[in-house]
Amino acid sequence: MSSLSIPTVILSVSAFLLASRIIVKRAAQIPAAVRTAIVETLDACLFAALLSLVIITFVVQAFYIPSGSMEPTLMVDDRILVAKFMYRFKPVHRGDVIVFRYPLNPQRDFVKRVMGLPGDRVQLKDGVVHLDGTVLSEKGYTIKPDFGNYGPVTVPASQYFVLGDNRNNSEDSRFFGYVPRGNVIGKAIFIYWPLPRIGFVH
Repeated sequence: MSSLSIPTVILSVSAFLLASRIIVKRAAQIPAAVRTAIVETLDACLFAALLSLVIITFVVQAFYIPSGSMEPTLMVDDRILVAKFMYRFKPVHRGDVIVFRYPLNPQRDFVKRVMGLPGDRVQLKDGVVHLDGTVLSEKGYTIKPDFGNYGPVTVPASQYFVLGDNRNNSEDSRFFGYVPRGNVIGKAIFIYWPLPRIGFVH
């Protein structure tokens, strides 16, 4: 994502609308009826902008998928909705697809699947995930891993071990380490574009 975040853009637009409202309201040369109509329009736009800011900050936000690291679950050019409120009411679960701030550069957002919860002992053998010594069933959402050995490691408190569904082409916890709880933005819940791919994220 761009370094100029969506909330920053919305705040900038809101400030512009508010300044415009003040200028128009004080512009005596504009007929009263016209001035009132313009102010009401600016008020509606300001309300919409602030409502959008609240929704994006606390409720749900759209994200674009730029890479194939989560194929076949998420494809390149998919647009998804992420529930930012979800983890305010319940914990992160193993198997959740989450969007988070990249631990090595918090200006970037990543999307991966949670495989290891705090306290889990995670190991990959020939691409197969083992949790606490038991093979994890992953049928249906991964591209068959052809290689990859990692660990074993124990996930620290308040952190998560994440992997891409496309294990052979994914920069994930095998490379950048664990994802702190504070870096989690929300849970990917719905693909809204392109039209043929509309549906819930599993």
